[in-house]
Amino acid sequence: MRLEREADLAVARGMTERAEDFYTSLGMPKLPASFWDKAQLVKPRDRDVVCHASAWDMNLAGDVRIKMCIKPNEEDFTTIYHELGHVYYYLAYNDLPPLFQSGANDGFHEAIGDTVVLSLTPDYLHSIGLVGKPRQSDQAVINAQMRMALAKVAFLPFGLMIDRWRWGVFDGSITPDRYNEAWWALKAQYQGVAPVQMRGEDYFDAGAKYHVPGNTPYTRYFLAHILQFQFYRALCDAAGYQGPLHQCSFYGNKEAGQKFWSMLKKGQSQPWPETLKELTGSGELDATAILDYFAPLQAWLKEQNQGRSCGW
Repeated sequence: MRLEREADLAVARGMTERAEDFYTSLGMPKLPASFWDKAQLVKPRDRDVVCHASAWDMNLAGDVRIKMCIKPNEEDFTTIYHELGHVYYYLAYNDLPPLFQSGANDGFHEAIGDTVVLSLTPDYLHSIGLVGKPRQSDQAVINAQMRMALAKVAFLPFGLMIDRWRWGVFDGSITPDRYNEAWWALKAQYQGVAPVQMRGEDYFDAGAKYHVPGNTPYTRYFLAHILQFQFYRALCDAAGYQGPLHQCSFYGNKEAGQKFWSMLKKGQSQPWPETLKELTGSGELDATAILDYFAPLQAWLKEQNQGRSCGW
């Protein structure tokens, strides 16, 4: 049993070191020794824990940790890169007064690691010896983009409607006698989704989403899904990349890393549009980077749907 645990920990640490390598390849510092001593990388055998991945800044002064139950699969592999995005944000702004030790806006923190995950291209995975030399056909590109779009693009209307409902409750425009009616009206408006059967006010379907009863703002995730592509395009430009955006990896590029680190160090010390502008050249959210990334899929869908009426 002990040998099995040591093997699991070795694998988890190796995966985490691989993610750390991406950040250090950009010129960012190595994780502090305390991270390796105190982070939870595997599920403890002597107690129950919540395995949902999270990152923590314990003292606003460099005691950074992640809490995961890492398994050797693709989902956990990319999740580590995401969680280390939070950790490196913490480390970058730890020199600021505590009041400014936060993301530039709610979406920034969630977008940092996901920006790096977008850079985990087949060429990157080949460069670290994880896959063979990629030989992607057009079909493989479309399949990969469709898979990504179902996670990233399809999320946008859902991410928006969650807080549209919450805000309506807070401002009184959605009253208790129509909580469920308003929930499904927003789902129809933004997602084109309808319940399979009538759902009256004796149901509270909104409560099935954790962030509603947990009173957790959800716009941060909506913003992050836009910002991550905006950050990614700016960093690819900083790296001097030329080519289809979805094929870009800025791994190992110190110029991109310096721009990234400079943004992270600002924390919440100035209005977020100023921080955004310093990295991207624009102080406004810009979803055109999403269109640039998914250009092959959009062209394919346009061809497949020719002559059809799409929507609801």
